[in-house]
Amino acid sequence: MPLNLRPGLIAACLSTIGALQGPAQAAAPPVQPMEGPGGIGDRAAVIVKRGIGRASAASFVFYKSGAAPVEGRPVAVFLHAWGAPNPQAYGAWIDHLARSGYLVVFPRFQEINRTRPVDASANAERLIKAAFAELANDADAKPDLKRVALIGHLAGAPIAANIAADAVAQDLPVPRLVFAIMPGGIASDAKARGIVLHDLSKIAPETLVVTVIGDRDARAADLAARRLLREASAVAPERKLFLRALSDDHGFPSLTATLASPAGADAAYDGTALKLPPDPPRDPKQAPPPFRWTPDMALTGEQTTLVAQINNARTDSLDYLAYWKSFDLAATAAFAGADAQSLKGNPRLSDMERWADGWPVKRLVVETPRLTPHTAPVATPAPAAARAKPVSRRP
Repeated sequence: MPLNLRPGLIAACLSTIGALQGPAQAAAPPVQPMEGPGGIGDRAAVIVKRGIGRASAASFVFYKSGAAPVEGRPVAVFLHAWGAPNPQAYGAWIDHLARSGYLVVFPRFQEINRTRPVDASANAERLIKAAFAELANDADAKPDLKRVALIGHLAGAPIAANIAADAVAQDLPVPRLVFAIMPGGIASDAKARGIVLHDLSKIAPETLVVTVIGDRDARAADLAARRLLREASAVAPERKLFLRALSDDHGFPSLTATLASPAGADAAYDGTALKLPPDPPRDPKQAPPPFRWTPDMALTGEQTTLVAQINNARTDSLDYLAYWKSFDLAATAAFAGADAQSLKGNPRLSDMERWADGWPVKRLVVETPRLTPHTAPVATPAPAAARAKPVSRRP
């Protein structure tokens, strides 16, 4: 006699069977491409790792050893999250950038428990300017100041936007790309805790502005991303893009687009292992005012949890295909003078490839932002701590 099983019951049975199979039989996620956007790059290259500046005002630079190309190296300025000033936390991404030919500049704009958020943007600008001055005549580093991109994670995202807005006034190179990933920590006004936005209407019209958020703990990042896009009012809508990475648990390990997920630790990029010149002795007659601690210098409990997740993050397909690949494609478009619509039309941008069983990984959501008039400040406080990112081994 034929069975009359309802579709819901069939689905439940199939789900139970899948659960019983366990992680050992689950489909593996996509591996890192060998080459191209998001790819491994020059695996044989030796990466130069240097600390420049001095102990209290340091930047770290990374690039492939050997003479730079005649036109110089494109520059990626990497602006870290609040509480994560060691490049080790982003070592996997930095390694990818360096092996792809970039000169990576990592300004350490925060001294934990001693730097106020309101001072962070100015600190970063001074460090970047000093780094470019020191590298100007370095034949190996050779920054191409016509091809500069800013990458900012969490609080580093509004700092990147501020640097782009201040570039002309501070005699800094005008960035061709601002890549703001999981933006957060923006103060609602000048007296509130967080990064105070400068006049973002001064961001150059030729700049490409791309924001990226994930779908976990997303509300604060969504508000912050849209605020950055809205306030960069001199940049035309066709030069702006809003991306959203989606979590996917089809296989194992699952892909989870948390606030910490763009980080990826690599001990080879530990900043504490790089020697820095000591601070010069101070003239007693020009001693600075005594240090005054203020409460906004300390990390909150949520920030401490988030920093722990950042420092322990490992790379997975979201890094290779959502974050690194998106930046690579955006930078290529920006340096060529293309707008965001050409980037949006590139089918490689949203494609996240397939799980080992052939099932497609959830694609990136790609939007041209619909901007509405800004009538009042939008508070975007430091986001709540994200869920821990699943640990996975690099292929």
